[in-house]
Amino acid sequence: MKTRIKNLSILALVITVFGCDFVASSADSETSTNVSSVDSIVKQNPVKSILTAEEQADMSPDEIIGRLKKGNENFVSNNLTMRDHSAQRREATIGQYPKAIVLSCVDSRVPVEDVFDLGIGDIFVARVAGNIENKDIVGSMEFATAVAGSKVVIVMGHTSCGAVKHAIDNTDAASMNMNALQDLLDEIKPSMTNVETEGEKTSKNTDFTNLVITNNAKQTVEDIRKRSPKMAELEKSGKIKIVPAVYDMETGKVKFM
Repeated sequence: MKTRIKNLSILALVITVFGCDFVASSADSETSTNVSSVDSIVKQNPVKSILTAEEQADMSPDEIIGRLKKGNENFVSNNLTMRDHSAQRREATIGQYPKAIVLSCVDSRVPVEDVFDLGIGDIFVARVAGNIENKDIVGSMEFATAVAGSKVVIVMGHTSCGAVKHAIDNTDAASMNMNALQDLLDEIKPSMTNVETEGEKTSKNTDFTNLVITNNAKQTVEDIRKRSPKMAELEKSGKIKIVPAVYDMETGKVKFM
């Protein structure tokens, strides 16, 4: 009798365990199916068009910055827009009407289009270590704004910027036969002036380094205004905006200033 009761108890336990597993498995399967269905719908309707001249003309600088902020929210939440790059590539052969130009560092960890959830034909991107301006960069910006109609210029620095760190630590690139790199680092060094913070002023001090990174983006914006009377004029009349920003490598968030 005791043996029979014991066997029945074991049988009940087995049924309970496997029953729970079955329910859980069914629930997981249903959830997976629902997610797959949503993904399938999204993938069946990717964005195929690119920005048109009319759309570019209708947007104000503030509206464009707002859209870029929303795109960055999509990037941070890992909710990037699905795009049909083949279709967009074919449309782009007709012409381009980007809404903005972004000057970014060359750092491979800063994927500019993805950071703002953008695709083919949406923005111009210029890249140089330390996101500093030079004659060619400013000329490219003049083309983007005065010729191609872009209404926002963004100078986007980023945390953990190697060029800024080397400028802070006074790396002697010239002694290693890298005179061009030395010139670039020298362009960043003025952004260290009057930066007050606790601790030593080296790249190991994250707070100090981040302040210099921010100052460098701001200084580049001021330099662009000085070097391009045309863009300064466009900004003064409200047709464009030139703004600094910093991309946080850890969070993916872009802070506009």
